[in-house]
Amino acid sequence: MPNPKRRHSTRRTSNRRAHDHLRPAALADCPKCGEPKLAHRVCPYCGSYKGREIVEVAEQ
Repeated sequence: MPNPKRRHSTRRTSNRRAHDHLRPAALADCPKCGEPKLAHRVCPYCGSYKGREIVEVAEQ
């Protein structure tokens, strides 16, 4: 099994890891209630998806 002969510099390691960061979740507004929700998911506030009520949400 081949092993590296020399140590990689910090700059080379950092350049490789430049795109490994986390990105914020892409939120879309619910067309029914206007609250932010994840795309292609049931709205946790009103329980609707694509204009239909899928889940009953308990009022708080």
